[in-house]
Amino acid sequence: MEIRLFQQQDAEQIAQLFHETVREVNLGDYSETQVKAWAPDNLNFRNWAIICAARFTYVADDRGVIAGFGELETNGHIDCFYCHKNYQKMGVGSKIYAAIEDKAYELGINRLYVEASITAKPFFLRMGFSTITEQQVERRGEIFVNYAMEKFLISR
Repeated sequence: MEIRLFQQQDAEQIAQLFHETVREVNLGDYSETQVKAWAPDNLNFRNWAIICAARFTYVADDRGVIAGFGELETNGHIDCFYCHKNYQKMGVGSKIYAAIEDKAYELGINRLYVEASITAKPFFLRMGFSTITEQQVERRGEIFVNYAMEKFLISR
């Protein structure tokens, strides 16, 4: 499996991965109406291509199958971070996170932060993040619980 930066041709697979992961994996922690609001049926691949290209988006490429992806913004914010439903608990997320953290060090970022879902919170805790607060956020009329989390990077 190769961890690499996003390429335009990845957009459709990434959008589909996001949709399927939220609809199936996150369904364990959120209601059906919540996951449908979070990942609606009308996916716009063009939007995914624009957003992913504007950030440091790392992709786990398993011989043409995108097993996961994570996005780092230049201010240290980790936005989208998802692993394919068929690649859960296989170390894919850890590999993507390692690439993100390496890039943060390279850019001189000393604090990473994320709004983690209930599902993703244990992963980010394992990566050394601390929970700042539990939040309630609204998305397409649904209220979701997530967690503001952060990690301070110590100089290498």
